[in-house]
Amino acid sequence: MSPEALDKIIIAIDPASQLLLAASIVTLMFAIALGLKPENFAFLKTSPRLFWGGLFAQIIALPLMTIALAAGLGVGPSVALGMIVVAACPGGSVSNFMTYLSRGDVAYSVSLTAGSSIIAAFWTPFAIIFWSDIYPPTSDLLEIIEFNRAGFVAQTTIMLAAPLIAGMTIARYAPSIADRIKGPLAILGGLTMGGVIVYSVLDFIPLIKSAWALILIPVAIHNAAAFAMGAGAGWALRGNAAQRRSLTFEVGIQNAGLAVVLMLSQLDGLGGGAAVAASWGVWHFFSGGAMIAFFRMTTRSDP
Repeated sequence: MSPEALDKIIIAIDPASQLLLAASIVTLMFAIALGLKPENFAFLKTSPRLFWGGLFAQIIALPLMTIALAAGLGVGPSVALGMIVVAACPGGSVSNFMTYLSRGDVAYSVSLTAGSSIIAAFWTPFAIIFWSDIYPPTSDLLEIIEFNRAGFVAQTTIMLAAPLIAGMTIARYAPSIADRIKGPLAILGGLTMGGVIVYSVLDFIPLIKSAWALILIPVAIHNAAAFAMGAGAGWALRGNAAQRRSLTFEVGIQNAGLAVVLMLSQLDGLGGGAAVAASWGVWHFFSGGAMIAFFRMTTRSDP
């Protein structure tokens, strides 16, 4: 399949599926917010350089690198858009788990995840538009599909910010309730999202498989570059070995589930972009596992 043909694939989802996808994101953001506690932001006070430097690597440096990589690889516009959407999404709890397995600094990882989640609730929709507009191929693609920027910002901000505020309020004033319901809600939201995504893309798998090289190669290179950027940022910020591992996973592991939802429900189901986001979500478990194995083997030799 040619890049041009891939750009023309549209994964259409019915209104009920769109509603379920939106509900799954609201549920997951609510569950994340229920788990946010003041101690999650300890690094903001004890080591502001590491905190703000880590967020800068995720929120600014990663999308900039993504645009440069998309241009260097010469990927199609829809694939580039998928890469940008992934880079603009926050990290997630997967990065915390991988940090733990790699003997990294879990407290630092959780602090960055908490910070990026709060910022992302308000910044992600603007970030996707901003980074897409400064890269001509994706900017032109958004014009072709007559993308409603204002509507996207309003809908996505409400979908991300409202449950975050509600969840943080309950966590603050009713912590026992928050602790009791956050786990089941996270599972419910994750299962709903996964089920709808599989249902929505099932019919398009043969088409996407025929374009695997156009999708998987950029995803693998993009993910490797993100890991390298996270590790480099850790060195630049003079973090210790455990903190460098944490930042490697925080930058290298993005919330691909959110990216898929935004591609399917807010960005016209552009096939190349949705395939990139979905492939990233699968691929980073393999690449993350390899990074965990590497870190565990080199732990004793780290300074």
